[in-house]
Amino acid sequence: MSDLPENLKYAPSHEWAQLQEDQLVRVGITDFAQQQLGDLVFINLPEVGRKVTAQEQCAVVESVKTASDLHSPVTGEIVAVNESLQDEPEQINDRPYQAWIFCVKADNVSELDALMDATAYQQTID
Repeated sequence: MSDLPENLKYAPSHEWAQLQEDQLVRVGITDFAQQQLGDLVFINLPEVGRKVTAQEQCAVVESVKTASDLHSPVTGEIVAVNESLQDEPEQINDRPYQAWIFCVKADNVSELDALMDATAYQQTID
């Protein structure tokens, strides 16, 4: 399959999470997810300032095939969204691990420990 970045954590729902400074968690979808979805045509971004809990649905990606809910990997507050995806959702198809979708300021970064590492995630998609 694809090369999975080792520095990310992976949710069973196919989001990736990357811990940044100051308890910020950057979130996107995996290469596997974007391949399954096909060409992305629209992203419904979460609202900045929204409080979310871990595994809560907070965004939607739509492709030519289907729509898929995105879930927050951690509890916290949405503090940033990738506005450039509004006009160019295909960035996710082209560069799934660079094209982040939203950032959450985590209440407790230890929630990331519940997610899979690259090896475990690879086993779920093989």
